[in-house]
Amino acid sequence: CNSAVNLALDWDPSGKLRFAALQSKVGQNLLQAHGRDANDISSIVFVTPKGAYTKSDAILGITQELNPLPFLPLRPLAAAGQFMVPQILRDAVYDGVADNRYSIMGKRDECRFDADGEFDDRFVDDSIAEGQ
Repeated sequence: CNSAVNLALDWDPSGKLRFAALQSKVGQNLLQAHGRDANDISSIVFVTPKGAYTKSDAILGITQELNPLPFLPLRPLAAAGQFMVPQILRDAVYDGVADNRYSIMGKRDECRFDADGEFDDRFVDDSIAEGQ
């Protein structure tokens, strides 16, 4: 299960972000709608009305939406990182973390259990892609 999604769920108390697996119909349709290959699941993708962002741009865009603690200014730090650190360097760091994510964040055999349905509305259902 994706530790980054679990972290985003915890750090997004207002529920701004929505999630879809890139392999799902919704994920593939979003990729295609933003000019990406529907089968390219090599990176996290952050989709906004302005476009689709991958790798470090996606992480920094998501980070700007999160508010884990009032005294932790993620938005200005992410914005500064996006403009002060060259993308090639940011993406190299992203690739290093992505390649070693299981040793960094651990690997779980099961996904987070949401018995009370608290996060049901955060995951986009494939029925949207099928027009249902």
